[in-house]
Amino acid sequence: MKRIAIVEDEAIIRENYKELLESHGYQVQGFANRKQAVEAFNIRLPDIAIIDIGLEDELDGGFLLCQSLRAQSATLPIIFLTARDSDFDVVSGLRLGADDYLSKDTSFPHLLARIAALFRRSEAASQPAQTETIRHHQLLIDVDKMQVFWAEQLIELTVTEFWMVYALAKRPGHVRSRNDLMSDAKIYVDDSTITSHIKRVRKKFIKSDSKFDCINTVYGMGYRWDQSS
Repeated sequence: MKRIAIVEDEAIIRENYKELLESHGYQVQGFANRKQAVEAFNIRLPDIAIIDIGLEDELDGGFLLCQSLRAQSATLPIIFLTARDSDFDVVSGLRLGADDYLSKDTSFPHLLARIAALFRRSEAASQPAQTETIRHHQLLIDVDKMQVFWAEQLIELTVTEFWMVYALAKRPGHVRSRNDLMSDAKIYVDDSTITSHIKRVRKKFIKSDSKFDCINTVYGMGYRWDQSS
């Protein structure tokens, strides 16, 4: 049974989501604040974490929790579910490593679909004998282990970021539209969210190699992996 953690300080909202998710076969733990969640996650990580941003007296407690979770695991699926939907908050959440960012106005069937998509992608890491690799000069993608290396250094990517890099690198030189990237990563977000993910991926490669310049923006069309790099 898949384990979902919900970190939400409003008890009624937290219990509503817990009850609905449990009715669909998930095992759910609810936490009212960051301290409770951190203590539990230090013992055992969930299979997916759903986090609000404002947690009791911490205005940005969810951001801090996301940051610490991402330090514990590069691949744990993390969803922000919050009433805060400004561009600044969305970009901040994605830059901290969240895989998805949803408004509390999102319908429950939509939330279920996003959770299922993240689980499908995570499970790809445990599937045996895929043995698919992609190599382009300094880039190596190990699909079986869901790992990306640049100049033999591991690039720590979230599940969403991994599939975006994979989608670009499997056809170098070909333009991949934002819709293509959403389809390959199995997420359904607006263009600005895709842009934020791409910016974050670039920064991670640049941190490893300051001369990295392989993900090109093709204005009005999308992105491509530079096949000469």
